[in-house]
Amino acid sequence: MPEATLHPAMPATRADLARMIDHTILRPDATRDAILRLCDECIEHGFIAACVQPVWVAACATRLAGSQSLVCTVVGFPHGANTSRIKALEAAAAVKDGAREVDMVIHHGDLLGSDPGAVERDIRTVVESAKSASDAAQIKVILETAPLPDDRIIAACRAAALAGADFIKTSTGFHAAGGATEKHVALLRSHSASASRTGGRMLVKASGGIRDIDAARRMIAAGADRLGTSASVSILAGLNS
Repeated sequence: MPEATLHPAMPATRADLARMIDHTILRPDATRDAILRLCDECIEHGFIAACVQPVWVAACATRLAGSQSLVCTVVGFPHGANTSRIKALEAAAAVKDGAREVDMVIHHGDLLGSDPGAVERDIRTVVESAKSASDAAQIKVILETAPLPDDRIIAACRAAALAGADFIKTSTGFHAAGGATEKHVALLRSHSASASRTGGRMLVKASGGIRDIDAARRMIAAGADRLGTSASVSILAGLNS
């Protein structure tokens, strides 16, 4: 397995940066108008995905049809404490509704209780369910890196890789301890060797607290392949401004 290369280059153009951004609204009070506006901004700016709660997946899939932007959703969100069976049902239903990327939250009790085997089984159940609905579905595994010790982050990376996940992700953005940090993005990147079908490495998504171009630059320099943020439009405006 090739060693991951840290410090990738910052995209030179707004179009290239947009292809690294999941334009996100996960607030539970988001209205249909706000969600449709998010989709329209994805189309206008070329963001790679609109990331929304499962209730909005079908509406987003309709709005984004024919565009370059995908629909991304979340399962077991934000605590990860649903059973694997329920997470799997959520994932398959979302993919059937039009989601092409699914961000699942792990069960932290198992991880902190030093049972990475249970974490791996949880992830694998979701991966298999989503990919049975569409082989093109991509699974991102959400940790909460801010409160986790490094050894548990590394254990979660290994569990996600063994379970066939496509991405490892820092945060939900809803935890009181905070979101993405450069240190944790670099740690994820350095432990993202993947046992997936492609034989490559898992990609890394940084999310939580990325609100301006400077933060985006730091996360990409630390090793992020994808950014999750609700400040996407202002971040793009800050590039080469």
